[in-house]
Amino acid sequence: MPHADSPRSYHHGDLREALIGAGLELTRDGGADGLALRDAARRVGVSPTAVYRHFADRDALLSAVAERVQQRVADGMQVAEPPPSTSARDRLRAVGLGYIGFALREPGWFDLAFGRPGALQERIEPDRVPAPFAALSAALDALVAEGALDAARRPDAEWPCWSAVHGFALLALGGPLRGVSAEELREAASRTVDIAIDGLLA
Repeated sequence: MPHADSPRSYHHGDLREALIGAGLELTRDGGADGLALRDAARRVGVSPTAVYRHFADRDALLSAVAERVQQRVADGMQVAEPPPSTSARDRLRAVGLGYIGFALREPGWFDLAFGRPGALQERIEPDRVPAPFAALSAALDALVAEGALDAARRPDAEWPCWSAVHGFALLALGGPLRGVSAEELREAASRTVDIAIDGLLA
């Protein structure tokens, strides 16, 4: 019977995906600190040395897992099959509340994707845009296309919007908003997003 990490057991690329899947499981509750290469290897039934065929080190695997989490965040920021009547403002609102909602549901993954040092590159490069940033940018572009946002105010509008929802998420996860009721938290999140949008469109 072939060893679990032999070519007969894993086709090209399968082991890499399996390791990312193991990384997702390990970091869901424990965040970045929950991921150890040995544990990831054990979960997929390979030797620790097999991990290095696809990832140079733990940081490389962490980055791959974080990128996958960021895509999940972006997916949650979208309005699912919005009706034609959905306004650009509603789209932007859904983006903001989706970001906060993901943080509250999945604090371990949120910390991995956005909280650890080096989770995001120092600059957003055109050929490497984090999925949540792209979702936010698309929503802002829709505001301009609809005429709700002056094109002159569009440059760099991502930063105040992202800062508002990210700051709220941090306050809710480990700050003064931690422990408040779910209803109060939803109301506060909605108010935060609405105020940010009102300021942008004023």
